[in-house]
Amino acid sequence: MRIHDLLGIGLGPFNLGLAALADPLPDLDAVFLEGRDDVSWHPGMMLPEATLQVPFLADLVTMADPTSRWSFLAFLKETGRLYPFYVRESFYPLRSEYDDYLRWVAERLPSVRLGQQVTFVERGPGGVYSVTTAAGDTWHARRLVLGVGTRPSVPDSVRAAGGPAVHTADYLPAREHLQRCRTITVVGSGQSAAEVYHDLLAASPDHDYDLVWLTRSPRFFPMEYTKLTLELTSPEYSTYFQGLPDATRARLLREQRSLYKGISGDLVDAISDLHYRLRVQGQGPRTTLVTNTSLSGATWDGTAYDLALRHDETGEEFALRTVGLVLGTGYRAQLPDFLDGIRGRLRLDGEGRPCADASYAVDVTGREVFVQNAEEHTHGFVAPDLGMGAHRSVTILNAVTGREAYPVEQRVATQTFGVPEHLRTHPTPRPSIHPEEVSA
Repeated sequence: MRIHDLLGIGLGPFNLGLAALADPLPDLDAVFLEGRDDVSWHPGMMLPEATLQVPFLADLVTMADPTSRWSFLAFLKETGRLYPFYVRESFYPLRSEYDDYLRWVAERLPSVRLGQQVTFVERGPGGVYSVTTAAGDTWHARRLVLGVGTRPSVPDSVRAAGGPAVHTADYLPAREHLQRCRTITVVGSGQSAAEVYHDLLAASPDHDYDLVWLTRSPRFFPMEYTKLTLELTSPEYSTYFQGLPDATRARLLREQRSLYKGISGDLVDAISDLHYRLRVQGQGPRTTLVTNTSLSGATWDGTAYDLALRHDETGEEFALRTVGLVLGTGYRAQLPDFLDGIRGRLRLDGEGRPCADASYAVDVTGREVFVQNAEEHTHGFVAPDLGMGAHRSVTILNAVTGREAYPVEQRVATQTFGVPEHLRTHPTPRPSIHPEEVSA
């Protein structure tokens, strides 16, 4: 029986990056399982002009090992696209070519196994994990890394209503059907919702629909990309964030939504410019944008949705009837059922979420089971950030190997989080008083 040192479950960008960085390590026997027969990244949002929101340096490996054969630049060179990318003069790859890059890496890494849908995990004698797949195979490893990703989040009222509502994750396959609807409503104001709205708005002159865009946010805000703000994805801030009380972390994540759940400034401007152009051309647009609006209920009568809405600032209740419904309501991490066999060994909070430590371990030993992109509640909004994925992978690899497989930068941020040590007030210790001195 072959026992691997490390077994990864799931092959999104983060675990694929871990696999790429593990590949050259001679003292690490790793294997990575993916249930799909190929690797694809957000196929439902592969709009032709969409770009990443991080530069090409935020690929799978470069920030950990700039010399890696698995870099985005190596992919461009091998596919004959390096000079065209250079002439393009943009740091931000097209989303479609990033997807091509991920597939290029996955097809060449010897540690990747596709078509291996995990169905059950258990821990056996000697601390060895057994991983069973739908293909009938069993894999064994001393350590696991869970990279199963996040799942589309759908409001409970819409889920209960049924009907043909579409999450932005599945937008492209549903686009033609949506464009045949009399009314289309987009809910949410993150990047994906904005891209869907822009796409539908651009196509509206060729179709007969009214387009509505609703968000509970007070405005359609752009993401903040300023340099000092980006330091909130640094290891220093993550360490600081981990040390805060649970309630404080939850509050901060709500307050920081504009830093990672907003819209790129270029897209905000493009939407506004498109509105203007359509008005000048006499083509409408037939559209309504409403902020500060919460979805409180939904029903489906077989023909259309009736949405119960509330304006959060005025308190007014109102309603909207729509045929097409697109949900840009985000994603959430959820432990899969196949972990039920080891759930008792995982450190979970009151909501059933894994409690990752500084090395991203979530098991009771702190050495055996690691997570990727399931630790936003403990580490901050750096969890889904592609730019810091390589840093997390290196942290995990160093913990697994017990050595510095890759160097980790000890200082990234300019600013200090929390009270600087040299400004901290240390109270002068009071002299101890012995009982006999008191009695005297």
